Amino acid sequence: MALNATVASVTEDIVRRSRDRRASYLDRIARAASTVPKRKSLGCANLAHGFAGCGHADKQALRDGTAPNLAIVTSYNDMLSAHQPFERFPEIIRQAARAAGATAQVAGGVPAMCDGITQGEAGMELSLFSRDLIAMATAVALSHQMFDAAVYLGVCDKIVPGLLIGALSFGHLPAVFIPAGPMGSGLGNDEKSKIRQLHAEGKVGREALLEAEARSYHSPGTCTFYGTANSNQMLMETMGLHLPGATFINPGSELRDELTRAATARALAITALGNDYTPIGRVVDERAIVNGVVGLLATGGSTNHTIHLIAMAAAAGIALAWSDLAHLSQVVPLLTRIYPNGKADVNHFQAAGGMGFLIRELLGAGLLHGDVTTIWGTGLDGYAIEPRLDAHGRLAWRESVKQSGDTAVLRGCAHAFQATGGLSVLEGPLGRAVIKTSAVPADRLVIEAPVRIFHDQAELQQAFKAGELDRDVIAVVRFQGPKANGMPELHKLMPPLGVLQDRGHRVALVTDGRMSGASGKVPAAIHVSPEAAEGGAIALLRDGDRMRLDAVTGKLEVLVDQDEWSVREPETVDLSRSDWGVGRELFAPFRRAVGRADHGASVFGVQ
Repeated sequence: MALNATVASVTEDIVRRSRDRRASYLDRIARAASTVPKRKSLGCANLAHGFAGCGHADKQALRDGTAPNLAIVTSYNDMLSAHQPFERFPEIIRQAARAAGATAQVAGGVPAMCDGITQGEAGMELSLFSRDLIAMATAVALSHQMFDAAVYLGVCDKIVPGLLIGALSFGHLPAVFIPAGPMGSGLGNDEKSKIRQLHAEGKVGREALLEAEARSYHSPGTCTFYGTANSNQMLMETMGLHLPGATFINPGSELRDELTRAATARALAITALGNDYTPIGRVVDERAIVNGVVGLLATGGSTNHTIHLIAMAAAAGIALAWSDLAHLSQVVPLLTRIYPNGKADVNHFQAAGGMGFLIRELLGAGLLHGDVTTIWGTGLDGYAIEPRLDAHGRLAWRESVKQSGDTAVLRGCAHAFQATGGLSVLEGPLGRAVIKTSAVPADRLVIEAPVRIFHDQAELQQAFKAGELDRDVIAVVRFQGPKANGMPELHKLMPPLGVLQDRGHRVALVTDGRMSGASGKVPAAIHVSPEAAEGGAIALLRDGDRMRLDAVTGKLEVLVDQDEWSVREPETVDLSRSDWGVGRELFAPFRRAVGRADHGASVFGVQ
């Protein structure tokens, strides 16, 4: 199938825009590459430190210095369900490396925090910054130059983007990302959402809410809704950084362990010491980035990736822009209905055909670049397969299904849920914003209403409880951007706004903050850039102003007389409460250095 004209045009624009930065990046990684292990050039004392903690056989192999040594960079902790399975992975990887005549070492750990735990709490103000901290920690882990390739163990919101940014700073090293998989299905997402709304209305108590949440998040593995964590995993496979079909296999299964062993073997096979050298800096090119965007749009994925993809691309010298997402969204159909834009979870998606079916369909429609470099050694067409265990318990592969097993969850391009993607970009007097449209009812894609201003989500919740919002309203929650307070997710806004919408009111949200990847049915213009703390026009809004959010035409309009609008001064607020407590004082340099959301909200600037 010929490549879609818009996909081709957007890719060409990115290539042209990135030419100088990409060339400089590729030159850097080419100069860093070597067919001789870097550790062989280390001083004797340096090298001895590097293998002192190993067992005898591994120590001898590292001393000889001829076999590849694999770095393991892990986000393991046993408090978070998504990362708990990684406790077992290093030993599986070490054994698989030895079986291949190589060695593997845990090079370092990176922090992994959970937005689900910090929602509405001060700790959430560290969340976005943790991505860039993880990138730095990854670089520290690899800085010893003991390694010929690396495997990355990460799953959730900021962890995978941070790991990828860090891996790209060592772009001469091959890299394989190894997922842990989702937990089994628990309480249905639709039922969980209803209980959250009932609690917001005061109709059920905390114990009923806690019981519902515990039945939803009940075992090791990622949360099963299609938020940022599972969007991360989809991206890694669509960009060719996972083994085919590895994304949504449950933890603790023998198939998951076999895929981890195979991923280890593959990472060792693509080092510069062999004949199939595949550095990550060349895997992640402009085509791979476009493939990631297409996958995100086709699945109605997390809005967080409208930030992360910009930063991830920049780390490889690639200039991705929100306008690219907007153009691609016009031609990429929505192929999935996974909560929050449906009732199903990712296990249902996997059972219906999963990633192999999705990639097959998008390739068949000319919406993905098939001629990319992947860690699998094929183009992306090599990912239209799925893993299984054969009769002897060995890993085997079969062609992915050609028909969805459940068209209420997953469809082909010819019968898409909607003709355009699940994310859109809005523009207007406030600048630019992002909206997730895949879960918004069709009759709610255009909202015009008076504005009510808030400066944190607690103020909105108080107004809701006081009955002050029981009407048509566009809630504006500002001073929530990266410079203001680290751009926390504002997920606690959704239950009260959902209640108002269910009562028949025309309701929307406009904010320079973030929403969860689980944001759903209420239209929300988020990531407004420039933010209020930078004097952005969102700071000019006043209570009672009328606004019009139009996700159909991509407009975010302020219906205020131009003469009045032009003489307004931006409002300011005291942000000092975010300066300290729960570690926030340590992140003051991040708040000062961070860039705009539409530039990736990165502290690194242009790579």
